[in-house]
Amino acid sequence: MDEHTPVLIEEVLAALALRPAGLYVDATFGRGGHSARILQALGPEGRLIAIDRDPAAIYAGRLRFAAEPRLRLVQGEFAELAPLVRAQALRAQCDGIVFDLGLSSPQLDEAARGFSFNKDGPLDMRMDPSRGEPVSTWLARASRDEMRHVIATYGEERFALGIAREIERVREAQPLTRTSALAALVARVVRTREPGKHPATRTFQALRIWVNDELGQIERGLDQALELLAPSGRLVVISFHSLEDRLVKTFIRRHSEPDPVFAGLPHLPEQAQPPLRRIGRKQRASLDEIRANPRARSALLRVAERIAAERRS
Repeated sequence: MDEHTPVLIEEVLAALALRPAGLYVDATFGRGGHSARILQALGPEGRLIAIDRDPAAIYAGRLRFAAEPRLRLVQGEFAELAPLVRAQALRAQCDGIVFDLGLSSPQLDEAARGFSFNKDGPLDMRMDPSRGEPVSTWLARASRDEMRHVIATYGEERFALGIAREIERVREAQPLTRTSALAALVARVVRTREPGKHPATRTFQALRIWVNDELGQIERGLDQALELLAPSGRLVVISFHSLEDRLVKTFIRRHSEPDPVFAGLPHLPEQAQPPLRRIGRKQRASLDEIRANPRARSALLRVAERIAAERRS
């Protein structure tokens, strides 16, 4: 079993306010760290549906939880959350949904997946290797402006134009097919970087987000989570960079505030009542957790609760 330490695990469990007989969804199974602790807290009647788009994660999960009857493991994208959950035919609505966004440690550690600039491997980066095109294929055909836009937008990289120019120049001689080649290329262009960060960090992030449509996946997944949550059900989301967190923060704010069209009315009509309420403030990992698991340094947790219709009227 590949090692992966889940972040903010105690905070996630508290945020879910777990009910022993409840139905919960782990929308980003990874290697099952959060799922394992949720299962520990559930009673015999409780159920957990765990989803991941990475077939390696599902394979590892079936080995780890082979004897666990309360768990349903499903391969799929959380952009398809509602149909995936409903296909399990357990209940119409869920008591809590967890999203742990970003990569799992095994994905970074396996050079063949192409996610890491520290390991030489094929320049792939797909979460599901059976779908879409690898980064190398996209880089071979993308225009300079397309590459600049992706690297600048999804990596927030100020040297994006220079990186795009260098990719364009290098690929004329030979295609970029290895992570080490791309990392070295970016390092030639990016002369300064934040302390402790590899020059290719932002470029690799941008290309991974782009090839996997990660931000579009988050938007569609959150919309469907709202649709699936039962009254008093909890939405719990861990993000790892500003682009993800911005989407989560905006989603929760938009659905926890009344429609501004009805501002000033003494009584809001039912359709104008917000379906969510924010729970607490954003949370970060403790210093002790960060020391034990450096990946937790950038983790940010936000929580919301589905409001029952009668409580909104």
